[in-house]
Amino acid sequence: MTGVPASAAGGSSGAHRARGTAAAADGARSEVSGSASGPADEGGKAARGGKITAAAVNQASVWNVANLLTMLRLLLVPGFVALMLADGGYDPAWRSLAWAAFAIAMITDLFDGHLARTYDLVTDFGKIADPIADKAIMGAALICLSALGDLPWWVTAVILGRELGITLLRFLVIRYGVIPASRGGKLKTLTQGVAVGMYVLALTGWLATLRFWVMAAAVVLTVVTGLDYVRQAIVLRRRGIAERAAALEEKDA
Repeated sequence: MTGVPASAAGGSSGAHRARGTAAAADGARSEVSGSASGPADEGGKAARGGKITAAAVNQASVWNVANLLTMLRLLLVPGFVALMLADGGYDPAWRSLAWAAFAIAMITDLFDGHLARTYDLVTDFGKIADPIADKAIMGAALICLSALGDLPWWVTAVILGRELGITLLRFLVIRYGVIPASRGGKLKTLTQGVAVGMYVLALTGWLATLRFWVMAAAVVLTVVTGLDYVRQAIVLRRRGIAERAAALEEKDA
Protein backbone atom coordinates (compact mmCIF):
# COMPACT_ATOMS: atom_id res chain seq x y z
CA MET A 1 0.00 0.00 0.00
CA THR A 2 1.50 3.23 -1.11
CA GLY A 3 0.93 6.57 0.56
CA VAL A 4 2.37 9.96 1.02
CA PRO A 5 4.55 10.34 4.02
CA ALA A 6 3.07 12.47 6.74
CA SER A 7 6.02 14.78 6.67
CA ALA A 8 5.60 15.36 2.93
CA ALA A 9 1.87 15.95 3.24
CA GLY A 10 2.41 18.32 6.07
CA GLY A 11 5.08 20.11 4.03
CA SER A 12 2.75 20.41 1.04
CA SER A 13 -0.18 21.74 3.05
CA GLY A 14 2.17 24.02 4.89
CA ALA A 15 3.47 25.38 1.62
CA HIS A 16 -0.09 26.01 0.43
CA ARG A 17 -0.89 27.77 3.67
CA ALA A 18 2.29 29.85 3.36
CA ARG A 19 1.46 30.82 -0.21
CA GLY A 20 -2.10 31.70 0.81
CA THR A 21 -0.82 33.81 3.67
CA ALA A 22 1.65 35.58 1.38
CA ALA A 23 -1.07 36.21 -1.21
CA ALA A 24 -3.34 37.60 1.48
CA ALA A 25 -0.54 39.82 2.69
CA ASP A 26 0.12 41.00 -0.86
CA GLY A 27 -3.58 41.72 -1.31
CA ALA A 28 -3.65 43.66 1.92
CA ARG A 29 -0.62 45.65 0.85
CA SER A 30 -2.27 46.30 -2.52
CA GLU A 31 -5.42 47.50 -0.83
CA VAL A 32 -3.43 49.72 1.49
CA SER A 33 -1.33 51.15 -1.33
CA GLY A 34 -4.44 51.55 -3.49
CA SER A 35 -6.28 53.39 -0.75
CA ALA A 36 -3.24 55.54 -0.16
CA SER A 37 -2.58 56.36 -3.81
CA GLY A 38 -6.21 56.69 -4.86
CA PRO A 39 -6.92 60.04 -3.23
CA ALA A 40 -3.53 61.34 -4.34
CA ASP A 41 -4.24 60.36 -7.94
CA GLU A 42 -7.70 61.84 -7.72
CA GLY A 43 -6.25 64.96 -6.16
CA GLY A 44 -3.63 65.16 -8.91
CA LYS A 45 -6.27 64.76 -11.59
CA ALA A 46 -8.44 67.34 -9.86
CA ALA A 47 -5.52 69.74 -9.63
CA ARG A 48 -4.68 69.30 -13.30
CA GLY A 49 -8.33 69.64 -14.22
CA GLY A 50 -8.56 72.79 -12.13
CA LYS A 51 -5.58 74.30 -13.93
CA ILE A 52 -7.06 73.49 -17.33
CA THR A 53 -10.41 74.94 -16.30
CA ALA A 54 -8.77 78.06 -14.93
CA ALA A 55 -6.76 78.48 -18.13
CA ALA A 56 -9.91 78.14 -20.21
CA VAL A 57 -11.69 80.73 -18.07
CA ASN A 58 -8.76 83.13 -18.36
CA GLN A 59 -8.57 82.64 -22.10
CA ALA A 60 -12.31 83.23 -22.54
CA SER A 61 -12.38 86.30 -20.30
CA VAL A 62 -12.97 89.58 -22.08
CA TRP A 63 -11.35 91.54 -19.25
CA ASN A 64 -7.74 90.71 -20.04
CA VAL A 65 -4.79 93.04 -20.60
CA ALA A 66 -4.89 92.84 -24.40
CA ASN A 67 -8.58 93.71 -24.60
CA LEU A 68 -8.20 96.50 -22.04
CA LEU A 69 -5.54 98.08 -24.25
CA THR A 70 -7.90 97.79 -27.22
CA MET A 71 -10.70 99.43 -25.21
CA LEU A 72 -8.31 102.21 -24.20
CA ARG A 73 -7.54 102.82 -27.87
CA LEU A 74 -11.24 103.05 -28.67
CA LEU A 75 -11.77 105.54 -25.81
CA LEU A 76 -8.87 107.65 -27.05
CA VAL A 77 -10.59 108.27 -30.41
CA PRO A 78 -13.18 110.86 -29.21
CA GLY A 79 -10.59 112.40 -26.89
CA PHE A 80 -8.15 112.74 -29.77
CA VAL A 81 -10.77 114.40 -31.98
CA ALA A 82 -11.69 116.86 -29.21
CA LEU A 83 -8.03 117.79 -28.67
CA MET A 84 -7.37 118.02 -32.39
CA LEU A 85 -10.24 120.46 -33.02
CA ALA A 86 -9.89 122.47 -29.81
CA ASP A 87 -9.48 126.24 -30.25
CA GLY A 88 -10.02 126.04 -34.00
CA GLY A 89 -7.59 123.17 -34.50
CA TYR A 90 -4.45 125.26 -34.96
CA ASP A 91 -3.22 125.82 -31.42
CA PRO A 92 0.22 124.16 -31.04
CA ALA A 93 -0.43 123.19 -27.40
CA TRP A 94 -3.69 121.40 -28.17
CA ARG A 95 -2.11 119.75 -31.20
CA SER A 96 0.72 118.47 -29.00
CA LEU A 97 -1.81 116.91 -26.61
CA ALA A 98 -3.63 115.38 -29.59
CA TRP A 99 -0.31 113.95 -30.78
CA ALA A 100 0.23 112.39 -27.34
CA ALA A 101 -3.18 110.69 -27.52
CA PHE A 102 -2.44 109.48 -31.05
CA ALA A 103 1.00 108.17 -29.99
CA ILE A 104 -0.51 106.25 -27.05
CA ALA A 105 -3.06 104.68 -29.40
CA MET A 106 -0.34 103.61 -31.83
CA ILE A 107 1.82 102.15 -29.05
CA THR A 108 -1.07 100.14 -27.59
CA ASP A 109 -1.74 98.84 -31.09
CA LEU A 110 1.75 97.35 -31.10
CA PHE A 111 1.33 95.63 -27.74
CA ASP A 112 -2.25 94.31 -27.51
CA GLY A 113 -1.97 91.85 -30.39
CA HIS A 114 1.44 90.61 -29.20
CA LEU A 115 0.14 90.06 -25.67
CA ALA A 116 -2.96 88.26 -26.91
CA ARG A 117 -0.96 85.81 -29.04
CA THR A 118 1.84 85.28 -26.51
CA TYR A 119 -0.32 84.65 -23.44
CA ASP A 120 -3.33 82.98 -25.09
CA LEU A 121 -5.59 85.98 -24.51
CA VAL A 122 -7.25 85.86 -27.93
CA THR A 123 -11.02 86.40 -27.67
CA ASP A 124 -13.85 86.98 -30.14
CA PHE A 125 -14.18 90.51 -28.78
CA GLY A 126 -10.52 91.20 -29.46
CA LYS A 127 -10.72 89.84 -33.01
CA ILE A 128 -13.53 92.29 -33.78
CA ALA A 129 -12.55 95.30 -31.66
CA ASP A 130 -8.83 95.41 -32.48
CA PRO A 131 -9.14 96.16 -36.23
CA ILE A 132 -12.02 98.57 -35.51
CA ALA A 133 -9.85 100.49 -33.04
CA ASP A 134 -6.98 100.60 -35.55
CA LYS A 135 -9.15 101.98 -38.35
CA ALA A 136 -10.97 104.36 -35.98
CA ILE A 137 -7.92 106.22 -34.66
CA MET A 138 -6.22 106.41 -38.06
CA GLY A 139 -9.44 107.45 -39.81
CA ALA A 140 -10.19 110.11 -37.19
CA ALA A 141 -6.70 111.58 -37.57
CA LEU A 142 -6.82 111.65 -41.38
CA ILE A 143 -10.31 113.16 -41.52
CA CYS A 144 -9.42 115.84 -38.95
CA LEU A 145 -6.24 116.75 -40.85
CA SER A 146 -8.12 117.00 -44.15
CA ALA A 147 -10.96 118.99 -42.56
CA LEU A 148 -8.41 121.47 -41.18
CA GLY A 149 -6.74 121.77 -44.59
CA ASP A 150 -3.43 120.22 -43.49
CA LEU A 151 -3.75 117.14 -45.69
CA PRO A 152 -5.33 116.75 -49.15
CA TRP A 153 -8.60 114.83 -49.14
CA TRP A 154 -7.35 112.47 -51.84
CA VAL A 155 -4.63 111.20 -49.48
CA THR A 156 -7.26 110.46 -46.85
CA ALA A 157 -9.44 108.76 -49.47
CA VAL A 158 -6.58 106.56 -50.73
CA ILE A 159 -5.50 105.41 -47.26
CA LEU A 160 -8.99 104.83 -45.83
CA GLY A 161 -10.25 103.29 -49.09
CA ARG A 162 -7.36 100.85 -49.08
CA GLU A 163 -7.86 99.89 -45.41
CA LEU A 164 -11.60 99.33 -45.77
CA GLY A 165 -11.19 97.55 -49.10
CA ILE A 166 -8.58 95.10 -47.80
CA THR A 167 -10.65 94.39 -44.70
CA LEU A 168 -13.65 93.57 -46.90
CA LEU A 169 -11.44 91.46 -49.18
CA ARG A 170 -10.24 89.39 -46.21
CA PHE A 171 -13.84 88.58 -45.30
CA LEU A 172 -14.68 87.63 -48.88
CA VAL A 173 -11.88 85.05 -49.18
CA ILE A 174 -11.86 83.81 -45.59
CA ARG A 175 -13.59 80.56 -46.62
CA TYR A 176 -10.56 79.76 -48.77
CA GLY A 177 -7.97 80.77 -46.17
CA VAL A 178 -6.46 83.68 -44.29
CA ILE A 179 -4.31 86.34 -45.95
CA PRO A 180 -1.32 86.72 -43.63
CA ALA A 181 0.08 90.10 -42.67
CA SER A 182 3.17 90.80 -44.75
CA ARG A 183 6.31 92.71 -43.85
CA GLY A 184 5.28 95.35 -46.36
CA GLY A 185 1.95 95.73 -44.58
CA LYS A 186 3.68 96.18 -41.22
CA LEU A 187 6.07 98.73 -42.73
CA LYS A 188 3.08 100.53 -44.24
CA THR A 189 1.38 100.72 -40.85
CA LEU A 190 4.52 102.08 -39.19
CA THR A 191 5.09 104.66 -41.94
CA GLN A 192 1.46 105.78 -41.82
CA GLY A 193 1.65 106.21 -38.05
CA VAL A 194 4.84 108.27 -38.23
CA ALA A 195 3.56 110.43 -41.11
CA VAL A 196 0.17 111.13 -39.53
CA GLY A 197 1.82 111.83 -36.20
CA MET A 198 4.10 114.39 -37.84
CA TYR A 199 1.11 116.07 -39.48
CA VAL A 200 -0.75 116.21 -36.17
CA LEU A 201 2.11 118.22 -34.68
CA ALA A 202 2.35 121.87 -35.70
CA LEU A 203 5.70 121.51 -37.48
CA THR A 204 7.40 124.18 -39.53
CA GLY A 205 10.56 124.55 -41.60
CA TRP A 206 12.49 121.49 -42.70
CA LEU A 207 10.40 119.21 -40.44
CA ALA A 208 7.29 120.23 -42.38
CA THR A 209 9.11 119.32 -45.60
CA LEU A 210 10.25 116.01 -44.11
CA ARG A 211 6.73 115.03 -43.09
CA PHE A 212 5.57 115.61 -46.67
CA TRP A 213 8.03 113.01 -47.95
CA VAL A 214 7.22 110.59 -45.14
CA MET A 215 3.53 110.86 -46.05
CA ALA A 216 4.41 110.34 -49.72
CA ALA A 217 6.23 107.13 -48.79
CA ALA A 218 3.21 106.04 -46.72
CA VAL A 219 0.86 106.59 -49.66
CA VAL A 220 3.14 104.59 -52.00
CA LEU A 221 3.37 101.71 -49.49
CA THR A 222 -0.39 101.87 -49.01
CA VAL A 223 -1.06 101.40 -52.72
CA VAL A 224 1.67 98.80 -53.33
CA THR A 225 0.77 96.60 -50.36
CA GLY A 226 -2.91 96.93 -51.22
CA LEU A 227 -2.28 95.58 -54.72
CA ASP A 228 -0.18 92.77 -53.23
CA TYR A 229 -3.05 91.78 -50.93
CA VAL A 230 -5.38 91.70 -53.93
CA ARG A 231 -2.93 89.40 -55.72
CA GLN A 232 -2.74 87.13 -52.66
CA ALA A 233 -6.53 87.02 -52.43
CA ILE A 234 -6.85 85.99 -56.10
CA VAL A 235 -4.22 83.24 -55.69
CA LEU A 236 -5.83 82.03 -52.47
CA ARG A 237 -9.27 81.89 -54.07
CA ARG A 238 -8.03 79.99 -57.14
CA ARG A 239 -6.14 77.52 -54.98
CA GLY A 240 -9.15 76.99 -52.75
CA ILE A 241 -11.45 76.39 -55.73
CA ALA A 242 -8.94 73.94 -57.24
CA GLU A 243 -8.59 72.02 -53.98
CA ARG A 244 -12.37 71.76 -53.60
CA ALA A 245 -12.74 70.53 -57.18
CA ALA A 246 -10.02 67.92 -56.63
CA ALA A 247 -11.68 66.79 -53.40
CA LEU A 248 -15.04 66.40 -55.17
CA GLU A 249 -13.46 64.40 -58.00
CA GLU A 250 -11.70 62.12 -55.52
CA LYS A 251 -14.96 61.63 -53.62
CA ASP A 252 -16.88 60.78 -56.81
CA ALA A 253 -14.15 58.34 -57.87
